Amino acid sequence: MRAITIPAPGDADALILAQVPTPVLAADEVLVQVAAAGVNRADLMQRQGFYPPPPNSSPYPGLEVSGTISVLGERATGWTVGDQVCALLSAGGYAEQVAVPVAQLLPVPETVSMVEAAALPEVVTTVWSNVFMTANLQPGQTILIHGGSSGIGTMAIQLAHAVGAHIAVTAGSDDKLEACRQLGAGILINYREQDFVEALKDATNGRGADVILDNMGAKYLQRNVNALAVNGRLVIIGLQGGVKADLDISILLRKCAAIIATSLRGRPATEKAAIVAAVREHVWPLIEAGQVKPVVYRTFPLAHAGDAHRELDAGSNIGKVLLTT
Repeated sequence: MRAITIPAPGDADALILAQVPTPVLAADEVLVQVAAAGVNRADLMQRQGFYPPPPNSSPYPGLEVSGTISVLGERATGWTVGDQVCALLSAGGYAEQVAVPVAQLLPVPETVSMVEAAALPEVVTTVWSNVFMTANLQPGQTILIHGGSSGIGTMAIQLAHAVGAHIAVTAGSDDKLEACRQLGAGILINYREQDFVEALKDATNGRGADVILDNMGAKYLQRNVNALAVNGRLVIIGLQGGVKADLDISILLRKCAAIIATSLRGRPATEKAAIVAAVREHVWPLIEAGQVKPVVYRTFPLAHAGDAHRELDAGSNIGKVLLTT
């Protein structure tokens, strides 16, 4: 089969399309003929040599795909050859075929095309596990979503809106903020022109956010804590703003607030299975009903994976960038 390889870390030109062996299936896996793969910032980090795949995973980038089951492992139950699926991966999605544990498969929703379905697994599992399973966002509470126009952001807005939360977002342009508004965000903050802490306090009568979903890490740490409401929960899922920062813990104590940092890729298989099962139970009905949808910005052929990385790295996207086979 063909796959995108990374012979040596580097810029987008480090992504090389090559002929590689077909994956060998474990007993509880299926082989998926890939239709499309999602492009995520973790892939950019892997390409640069900063985020290697977990042990015993595929060496190729790609954390989510859609496609058709072509082979079943010996103990792969609950699915049949020909089923249309999308899947959460540890790696290996930038390829024509990928081996997937059965517990990380999801059916392609009837309201979504095969290609669009590749935009779902990573963002939906990330948002659901962090915002709802971990931070326990409730109806009527306020969530601040940094990078509201990103793939993660556009999904977080829709799911928070579906449960009846109040939604604040940060983004870097009026066009991106308008896209966030159309998805359900009510508090729109241009981080290039506004201090998000002050803007959020103004919009919430000084209360702040019950939950903050943060992709920046160190750069926003103290300001995020300042923006939390009493009993607020800050969930850090990215490090685009660095890894080290000072923090005034007394503010955290006074607010009885919590800071949680999570990563999905390296979690044990049992945890991923539980998250995927929760997503199928709680989120898939919303997608089937048309209340939640994948937001796809642009697609590229697999051979042009470098261009897809450049697009994502430029930060111009509203929603997901995909690769098609």
